[in-house]
Amino acid sequence: MTAEDVLEILAALDGADVWIGGGWGVDALVGKQTRPHDDLDLMHREEQEPQVLAALAALGFTETLSWRPVRFVVTDPAGREIDLHPLRFAEDGSAEQSSLTPGEPFLYPARCFVTGAILGTTVPCLSAEQQLYFHQGYEPRERDLHDLALLRNHFRQS
Repeated sequence: MTAEDVLEILAALDGADVWIGGGWGVDALVGKQTRPHDDLDLMHREEQEPQVLAALAALGFTETLSWRPVRFVVTDPAGREIDLHPLRFAEDGSAEQSSLTPGEPFLYPARCFVTGAILGTTVPCLSAEQQLYFHQGYEPRERDLHDLALLRNHFRQS
């Protein structure tokens, strides 16, 4: 997944509320690509899912994995992959995402929805604090360790 791919996908989703997470989200926060990316993680408003899917279908994406209601994956013929995470928003701007553990959703405080930059273009993404939160509770891979170090060094968080 290239930076140009990310911008093309975001342009196709114009009008839908989406936020970049994962590796591209970290790179957006620091304003430059720091490593290769296999996929794009996008959070979206659950009620906008039909709009999101229609826009991605127009680019050739089809669903290839479903762990609904937690997440699902779409892939295009070129092998580009998007990991989609449906969010349910509260009136205060916070959101939650279902998890594999019933009654224990992933929480997104309203302040975690921020912006970053990819190729100089402002993009919606998750905050450094939220990215660090999501990197807890599992054995980190090499790319996760890279992202964590980048976040901590760039934002001076521990």
